[in-house]
Amino acid sequence: MKEFSTKFQKSILFFIKMLMYALSLGTFFVLFSIDNPEIIDLSRTAAVTLSTFVITLVLLSNIYGGYEIGSKRKREIYISLILTGVITDLITYFELTIMKTNEANNATFTIENVGILFLVIIIQSILFIIFTIIGDNFYFWINEAEKCLIITDGDEGAKRVAVAMSLFKSKYKINEIAGYLDEDLEDKMLLADTIVMYEIPIEERTAIIDFCYRNLKNIYFNPKISDIIEQAGKTAIIDDIPFFSWQFHVLTFEQRIAKRIMDIIISLIVLIITSPVFLVSAVLIKKYDGGKVFFKQKRATVNGKVFEIYKFRTMKENVENKSTFVGDDRITPIGKKLRKYRIDELPQLVNIIKGDMSLVGPRPEMLENVDEYTKNLPEFVYRLRMKAGLTGYAQIIGKYNTSSRDKLMLDLLYIENYSLLKDIQLLFRTVLVIFKAEDSTQAFAGSTKNNGTENNG
Repeated sequence: MKEFSTKFQKSILFFIKMLMYALSLGTFFVLFSIDNPEIIDLSRTAAVTLSTFVITLVLLSNIYGGYEIGSKRKREIYISLILTGVITDLITYFELTIMKTNEANNATFTIENVGILFLVIIIQSILFIIFTIIGDNFYFWINEAEKCLIITDGDEGAKRVAVAMSLFKSKYKINEIAGYLDEDLEDKMLLADTIVMYEIPIEERTAIIDFCYRNLKNIYFNPKISDIIEQAGKTAIIDDIPFFSWQFHVLTFEQRIAKRIMDIIISLIVLIITSPVFLVSAVLIKKYDGGKVFFKQKRATVNGKVFEIYKFRTMKENVENKSTFVGDDRITPIGKKLRKYRIDELPQLVNIIKGDMSLVGPRPEMLENVDEYTKNLPEFVYRLRMKAGLTGYAQIIGKYNTSSRDKLMLDLLYIENYSLLKDIQLLFRTVLVIFKAEDSTQAFAGSTKNNGTENNG
């Protein structure tokens, strides 16, 4: 049985995924057909509703990752699926409500069947959780954890990688940690399934990759700038000589206009929608100690231009201005909640409307951090080639304590692969930050060193 399942693993997982989506679709149509029988008949309403549901589900699955069994943790998978399902249901529900606004049904746009909508969401959420558990258990029944060898340039890098991989215990088993200069490195690599490299010099990394390729070993390595350029480049054949080509680029006039229009429209909409959150946050901050509601700080944006960023104040007033750490008593009780769910960032929508920032872009760093990082990592200045953003790869994937080098690589991945479609995708993915609040707001353990976390407020 296991041999058969291993042989047809991808097909079985595909079948499980399709069954899950089919049951999700069936739940929506069966329950809504109670008051809307036309959606299960051969009718225009049925065709439009089905098309809306399927197209939205496919698009959002691509944005949020869908059924990525084996590459993500169960919690990440079912949260992504639930979010995809909820948005798909809401869009399809409003499409159906609009279709029913006619002389034969509702003369005006009428919100109805809300109870059914909630029931659909609950049932689908249960389905997503069950099928995620089924798929995950099946995958790791077939596939044993990969025996990994971590190769780094020192203890600090090894610890960082080991902690990250420990979050995926079912997928990775760390056999050993080695330095890239170890004399018996090749023998150690032969005993592993997967080689994980972190902060290895290019020349040594190339030699290790060649060895892994010859010996059929899986490879992970963190990128350097040359890797990002190569990844963003294209294949070019000049006569009979293969090349990778990369052309220096900046946003075109049309891209800047489109990005700016999107910034203004979406920021205004979000400001209106979140205005109750603004009001409640302001009242709670003021009520706690009677101090200022907002915190302003100078930050760097495109081409090093300096602007004042707006945030809700999350720290006590008149405290030392440095990065946060675990157990930091400068943060107020309400401030902890605001930081956890990134509500303290909402006033930056005003910065976006003013043109200081964009919705999506590199994280706006404190001036002190820019100076410090640039001294130790001169390439850090490259991230200033694009306007700072409220969200982006570094803000979604990274944590407050993500290293400056890894932040830089995340920002450069965005800059070198920019597209308006990518901005829209990242805006949708930003919603996931709320559900991984504990991870994304993690501060520096027991340290007060300025490492680039959000500062006083």
